Amino acid sequence: MKIIQNIKRWQLVILALPFALSCNDDFTSITPLSDVSEESVWSDAGLAEATVTGAYNGLGAGGLDEQMLASLTDEALFTHPDRGINTINESRSNSAETGWINNTWDWNNMYGYIRDVNLAITNLSTGQIEDTDLVNRLLGESYFLRAYYYHQLLRFYGGIPLIDEPLQLDSDYNIPRNTFEECVNFIVSDCERAFDLLDGREMESGRANPTVALALKARILLYAASDLHDYPTASANSTTLASYSNPELIAYTSGDQQQRWVLARDAVKEALDYSSTGYRLDLNAPVSLEEGVQNYSDIYLARNGGETDIIWERQYVEISGPGRRIGLFNGPNGYHNWAGNAPLQNLVDDYAMSDGSEFDWDNPEHASTPYENREARFYATILYDGADWKPRPSDVAERDPANQIQTGKYEVNGSGAVEEIFGLDTREGPVEDWNGTRTGYYTKKFINPDPAFVDQFDFQTIPWPFFRETELVLNYVETLLETGDEGEAINWLNKIRFRVGLPAVTATGDELVDVYRNERRLELVYEEHRYHDARRWMIAPETFGAPAVATTIDADLKPGATVSIYKYDKDNYDYKYTSEDILFENRFWLDKTYYVPIRIAELNANTALIQNPGYD
Repeated sequence: MKIIQNIKRWQLVILALPFALSCNDDFTSITPLSDVSEESVWSDAGLAEATVTGAYNGLGAGGLDEQMLASLTDEALFTHPDRGINTINESRSNSAETGWINNTWDWNNMYGYIRDVNLAITNLSTGQIEDTDLVNRLLGESYFLRAYYYHQLLRFYGGIPLIDEPLQLDSDYNIPRNTFEECVNFIVSDCERAFDLLDGREMESGRANPTVALALKARILLYAASDLHDYPTASANSTTLASYSNPELIAYTSGDQQQRWVLARDAVKEALDYSSTGYRLDLNAPVSLEEGVQNYSDIYLARNGGETDIIWERQYVEISGPGRRIGLFNGPNGYHNWAGNAPLQNLVDDYAMSDGSEFDWDNPEHASTPYENREARFYATILYDGADWKPRPSDVAERDPANQIQTGKYEVNGSGAVEEIFGLDTREGPVEDWNGTRTGYYTKKFINPDPAFVDQFDFQTIPWPFFRETELVLNYVETLLETGDEGEAINWLNKIRFRVGLPAVTATGDELVDVYRNERRLELVYEEHRYHDARRWMIAPETFGAPAVATTIDADLKPGATVSIYKYDKDNYDYKYTSEDILFENRFWLDKTYYVPIRIAELNANTALIQNPGYD
């Protein structure tokens, strides 16, 4: 198996952690080590700690990479071709051409880091280091990282081979996949061991901690209870899954789904009770729209107290690296940025009005002013035509002194005759048109809004939230709904809604489930949840299989208006908004796409592996 292709790397060289998981100098400023024997590593406290620290490398940039998981969902469209995104969204993946796979869920990469933590667990348990307190902490971190990496593989591939010790050159590499149930139990056990070892410890930011051990346990049990992983339910909704000859690899084939929901509910409540994080979840009424925008922004920017919502994060320092350039990757091309993961109209339509009612294109008022009177998270998350943004770069500033996003086509007549111009942030505009959005929108989330911060050049320090308190609350709401406690579910759901200025929930039954799912969609947008949620709820055929939609904006001068330099102005312009399918991607769902295919190289190297359903 490729998972042990670098099997000697620990025996020869140990490299210091090359990326910063924390701003704490003790964590990140580790002296590089070379030519250190494996025996020396595990008998020296400092070297052992550096080695476990290195195992965090499997986290990569978190979700703040150039290509984001959002673009494999109905959240976003990736602007640039030939990156393997279309392969997945058009259901063309196979074992020879899997499409884009990030290293944070890549089979070979994850197993490489699982081997690293297996080495740590095996060697730390031998008693060579006398500092038992340090050993227990490092063991707790190692068990957690193993659980996290296995959970990544499980939620993308289904059941995977469980390896709990470092393989050697003479090991048998033909290792079959464990059942889905066995994988869940293994991850839960590692989470519990991690919690027992870390409980009561004050951990440095960026390192595993007892709360996140409980949060991961709760998340994996939530997944385990979901419809996709209950074989009777999954097979009833998918002929591809029903015809799979090894359903135990992707779902529970026995047992009680309702009891699994109870286990998930209790696990989430345990994590909530233990956690000391959370941000403004004690409100009894909705805040104002302005305060709601501020609250949501503060959470994803990790500022003004919003950082307390984060349970475990990937931290950054001001040096080069992927996650520090998220504004460059996703920002408007009129600022010399790359427009990478552009929000879809499919997402924008799901943001409510400020009074909590649904947005509706059939409502003439909504259709004529689609960006007015929307809920707080819309304004905190989406850059839309006419939205205020940062000062333009010097070579563009004269074209837009108002500093507003321009994604439309506008009339101007300052020179006498009426002419049509394309906005600075369009694919037809005068600034790096190849980098323009294909949807009419740009994301604002996770991008430093400081007017002095230049995304094209500067490196930001906004962390990536692997887990946050809000996810726990939403997980609890879901488990309460599935176990029949609507009243308590509404109480918890309102905590999130009040924080962003939305009124209390009045829905019940199936409508309440839909309200919850939409709240989860918007609250956790761009945080790598939607990809998994739509699959485990088995709504992906309708959501991810739907056409990707964009909006075009046309602004016609009103009679008597004279404009030389365009800016958004309803006094001078009549605006028309038109939604249309995006031809760049022909999104199409086949049920094989519930899971990622195992690459042919892995199947050839390990003949005991069985491919996922629908892949030949």
